[in-house]
Order: sequence, then C-alpha cells, then structure tokens
Amino acid sequence: MKHNSTAKEHSLSPTTHSELTAIPKAKAREELDERIWGAMQAANDKKALDLVVLDLREIATFTDYFVIVSGNNERQVQAISDEVFERLKKSGTAAARVEGYKSAEWILLDYGDFIVHVFSDKARKFYDLERLWRESKRIDLAPEFGGELNSSLRDES
Repeated sequence: MKHNSTAKEHSLSPTTHSELTAIPKAKAREELDERIWGAMQAANDKKALDLVVLDLREIATFTDYFVIVSGNNERQVQAISDEVFERLKKSGTAAARVEGYKSAEWILLDYGDFIVHVFSDKARKFYDLERLWRESKRIDLAPEFGGELNSSLRDES
C-alpha cells in the first residue's frame, strides 16, 4: 500500500532544550489517547524498534505528541507505516497527510494532534528528534506493552 501526499513539507524544529523527563509509568496509559495506543500496538506488531512517545503539549502548538519508531530496512519501515495507517483507518482515524513513503527513510504520518515518525535506523540517528525535542516529556511505554518493546539495543549517549 502506498501513501500519497500533496501537502507541503515543513521543518520540525524545537523551541527550547532540556533533559528528557519521563512520565511516571503508572500514568503513561491514562496520558495517551487510544489512537496513539493503536498506532503503537500496530508498530510493535510489525517489530518496530525503539518505540518512543514524546509529549509536546507544553512546548509546541502544531501537535500534542510525537510517536517515534524505527525499522531495520526500507521494507520494514514501509510495513510499519502501512500497519499504523491501516489500523487507524479501520478505527475511523485518517491521516491528514503522509510524507516520505517512497524513500522509506523517514515516513511521517500526520494525524493532527499526534504525528507518527517511522525512521530507518540511519535516518533516526541523523535527525535525532529525541534530542531536538528533549524539553518534551518522554512517556515510558514498556510497562504497557508487558516490557516487550522491541529494541535495537543501541546504547548511544
């Protein structure tokens, strides 16, 4: 399944910087909309790596959350994107736009109040949204997925 987008691309840049702040584990589920959980489960089901949600509500006006995941290769990046797109569509949530599908380095699925970023590992390291948006709150997802989140096990500081 290929996504088409006619919307203009725009720069995603932070307004300020600080350390990532984790939301307490018990509150992670109640902090997030079910659509975001659907996107995360879809990505996890396709073996997405290093799933992260950043809460941008206090520092950005264009969206509330970033969902950031990685895939090992172009095919997996597209498969993750397809699964998220289709699962949310089936539940009545359509993406306002999709960008980057053909290149499969960084696929952006814009749902308005949250944006799903599906990266190749190389692109994720290069763009490093977690660092750029480090003033955001990072939501710990592992407890909600039974501690079974996929990880590339990279330890880069």
